Formats: sequence, structure tokens, C-alpha cells
Amino acid sequence: MSTTSPERSEQSTTRSVDPPDAPAMGPPSWWSRLDRPAVRLLGFALALVLALAVGGGVAAVAAPTPAPAPALPPTPAPVQGEAGPGAPTTAGTDVSGLAVAKDGYTLDVLAAPEQADSPGELTFRVLGPTGAPVTAFTPTHDKPLHLIVVGRDQSGFQHLHPVMDANGTWRTTTTFAARDHRVFADFAPDGRSEALTLGRDIAVAGTYRPVPLPPPSTTATTPDGYTVTLTGALVPGTQSPLTLSVSRDGAPVTDLQPYLAAYGHLVALRTGDLAYLHVHPTGSPGDSRTPAGPAIQFLAEVPSAGPYRLYLDFAHQGVVRSAEFTVVAATGPGTPVSAPGGHGDSGAPHGH
Repeated sequence: MSTTSPERSEQSTTRSVDPPDAPAMGPPSWWSRLDRPAVRLLGFALALVLALAVGGGVAAVAAPTPAPAPALPPTPAPVQGEAGPGAPTTAGTDVSGLAVAKDGYTLDVLAAPEQADSPGELTFRVLGPTGAPVTAFTPTHDKPLHLIVVGRDQSGFQHLHPVMDANGTWRTTTTFAARDHRVFADFAPDGRSEALTLGRDIAVAGTYRPVPLPPPSTTATTPDGYTVTLTGALVPGTQSPLTLSVSRDGAPVTDLQPYLAAYGHLVALRTGDLAYLHVHPTGSPGDSRTPAGPAIQFLAEVPSAGPYRLYLDFAHQGVVRSAEFTVVAATGPGTPVSAPGGHGDSGAPHGH
């Protein structure tokens, strides 16, 4: 182990002296130039700034992305029969029959004919808000309940008046073709100021042959020679007067018989969803101003433009007959209810 003399030690602490044979030193190195207090202080400041900048960037990257603002719920599509935004106002239009239940009342079908083209019994009840069958009804148009049956293709129209027993079960015998049918119960329970129309589908198995919608026409002819002519215009959202004139073998019929408190009863169904529209007769038999034919007048209000099917029941010589029309509701006044050049179509006679 070597030792350093006191003289060498002192020199080492003051200033280094190269031995005589040591080569001469060149200029100071870059590190020695940087290794100065002022330079070191400047470097520390730069490092601090850089650290802060890098830390902010990392924090920005690591921070969670803000969640997007919740989207507004989509505007619900208007229910069939209701006016959507921008649609013509049809407030007050009496459209019904699209629901099986309304205001606590339900149409409960118990049995229906199962075999196509064969007579069978149709039984049903009207359940009230408590769930019990309703047994008290206020007659409308001379009947406590009107039952309308029609195919989904709007063929096979029937207007029936079943009989109710003491327990609130209604029964009628009828014949269904092989197709889907819509059944409408039109009634007014006691204590209710307005009538209700509830609807329900009934399917009957068999070979289904859909009937095309007949073209628009202003005339309809029954198999036994009655012709009904329709005049007027259907304008959506407007009480539209319609006149149906009855003739037989070219001669006006002027001795129509009262039927359902009028000289005729008219049902209107919208093509597509079979919305049931109440159509009201003007005048009544025996009021000294309503003639017994040939013209029968009604007020009809439809909710939308497009095709409708009208079914007229009228009585003559003790038989109730039906005449059917396809009409087109226009979007403005003065437009005919049907296109010219259409063909008449027949409605089979049936009793009630």
C-alpha cells in the first residue's frame, strides 16, 4: 500500500501540477464547460419544464374520454288513425274498432265457427272494468248491441244482432268463409254517455282465396235487382254529406221501411287497418220531413285520405239488403268519392 507525502497531499488540494515530462493539455472538454454552476442551474430549469410538459401530456392521454351526451329518444310514430306532425287535423273523428279493450271494457270471444262455409255458433261477452260480464246496455239504433263481421280483405260483410242471456253471454249462428275475419261489437253500456266499438280477429281454417278490393264505383247492384247510387264527397276531418238513392228495375223506391231507427244503416271501414267509422243518418222515420226514399242521407267523417269500404243496409218489402261500395277519400273539397268508370259490385241479401 503506497502512502502520499505531506507535500504531495498539500499540492493535490491546491492545484495540480503536471510533471515535467507530461504532455501539454489541450482546450477544456465539452463536459467541463457544461459542468459549471450557471449551466447546471439552467439545465435543471429546462428539465423541470420538460417534466411538467410530459406529465401533462400523459395525464391528458390517461384521462378518460368524456361520455357523449345522451341522444334524445326517437319521436314515436303516430298510431294508425292518429294525426302525426304535419298531418291534417282530425280531432273529433270517430275512429274505433282497432282495439280489443278500451276504457276498462274488453271483447271476450268464447267460441266461433270452426269449419268454413258451415253454420256455427259465435259466442262472446263484454267484460266490464271489474272483469265481470256486462249485462246492462242502452239500446242504440233500436238494438242493445250491433255485431259486424267482415273478412280482413273486406269481403263477406255481415251485420248481426245476437241475443244475450242472463249471464251476459251473447250468441248468434252464422257462417264464416275460410279467411281471417274482423269482428266488431258496437254497444253502449248503461251509465256511459258514448258508445264503444271493440274489435277482435277470428281465423277460420280452410282454403283461402283472397278477394281483391273492388275498384271505386258510385253504383252497387244487389242480386235481386236493386241499384243504389252514391253521391257526395269524402274529405278527411270534415263532416261529409253522402246521399244513397235506391231504385229497382230503373224505378225509384219511395216506400223504404224503417231499419235501425232510420231508412238505412251505413258502416264505413278504412282499407288497410279496418278502422271502424260511425256514420250517422240525418232525419228519422216519422219526423214529418224525412222521406221514405229513394234518397237516404248520412254524415260521414273519415280520418285520412285513401280508400274506404262502405256497406249500406236498407229494408224493402220485409227484407234487409246490403249494397257495398269502394270509395276514395280526397284531400280537398269537391272531389268525387270514387273515380269515374268503376264497376258496380253486389252485396248479397241477408236478414237480421
